[in-house]
Amino acid sequence: MSRVLGTLLGAHEVSFRLQLQQLERAAGTPSADIRLATQIMHATRQKIRELGFDPADTTGPELYEALQARLRKDEVRVRASLDIRADMPPVEILQNIQRKLKTLDQHSDLYVIKQSKMKQIIKKLKPKATMKRLGYRSMDSMLKHEPMAQLLAACQMTESADWQEARIHEYEKLQPKDFEPKRPNFVMPSTKQWPSIADSHALQHRHTIINVPELGTVVLLPMSQDVPGLAITTFVLALHALNDMRALSAYIKLQQVHPDFGKNVSGAIAHEPLTEVEVGGDKLSWKSVHWFYGHGHAAYHPDVFEPHVQPEDLAWHNIEAAVSELHPALSFWEETEMLGLLYGDDAISLNILDVALGVCNKIEYTGRVLNNMRESLGRELLARYLHQDNLQTVMVTSLDDELSPELEFEN
Repeated sequence: MSRVLGTLLGAHEVSFRLQLQQLERAAGTPSADIRLATQIMHATRQKIRELGFDPADTTGPELYEALQARLRKDEVRVRASLDIRADMPPVEILQNIQRKLKTLDQHSDLYVIKQSKMKQIIKKLKPKATMKRLGYRSMDSMLKHEPMAQLLAACQMTESADWQEARIHEYEKLQPKDFEPKRPNFVMPSTKQWPSIADSHALQHRHTIINVPELGTVVLLPMSQDVPGLAITTFVLALHALNDMRALSAYIKLQQVHPDFGKNVSGAIAHEPLTEVEVGGDKLSWKSVHWFYGHGHAAYHPDVFEPHVQPEDLAWHNIEAAVSELHPALSFWEETEMLGLLYGDDAISLNILDVALGVCNKIEYTGRVLNNMRESLGRELLARYLHQDNLQTVMVTSLDDELSPELEFEN
């Protein structure tokens, strides 16, 4: 069992060892964890050299500072490549980011709730706190003038937990006819009340976007104050949100043949859906399945996914590659999503989003962000075992049984 992987993943040693033992037995003992740990260490050392440091004599705090300094330099490069001037207010910076995001290849349409249906839901739930915060005098006026995705984003930031629960409950009543194909969209609200809403949310949650996956939209928050790493952080967060939307869209498409369609949709929007595929004693998340096929780790199985899901629905955006296209120097971040340095009992992430969030929010070493590296590394570890033919067969069979239920007909 690899202590390196266990520490980088933040996994409890005993439970992690047991899970790996189950994976090893199921896969025929390929020792994938040892090979992956070795790869991570070699690749991390190479990145440390590219930063101008000696891998054998670099502490965790030194690497953390070096990564943050590198990202701040890359932020300057990104702003220059997107024609962002030093005197531009944050809203204009984000507008340039929005325009760039809209030029990316979207692969295929998303499967989202129809605008008219979402309007019915919001009208029924009467989000009065949102109406007040957005400065509207009547519900009808707000529904008429506020785009649905922006309005739902405002509701997510403003309404109570009870209101959110009621919204999720309304989703249980949805039917396939309430959905439509739609291109992914990136929007930024422009009315005068939005900057204060954006500033408040960004300060509390340390994010510059709101993801509205059920409407296929990423809402960029029109912040009034510039922050370090704003351009890179927003760009990367938006791409992560796009991958999340694509995974959810494919999942909802696959639920069309299920009698509990609405409940499945509601559950998937409220919490990351799990499949019935068990790997190492745990159920595999749908997002991991989507990533596994989207990354080309396995051949597409039309008998499992079609007719509702096509290969392009399983496409996954390579975030580091998209970032490197902004400026050649940003190729440093390619293939770093699962890299980390083990320094004593500390883990230091080289994942660009972890580093960017640290810079954007001025997070010290003791509070460093690790969750994106850990998520990527955990998926990769599972993929190394799922590459084994016997486990792939188990996964495909289980998915086929789950996604293609036998329908009962009355005589």
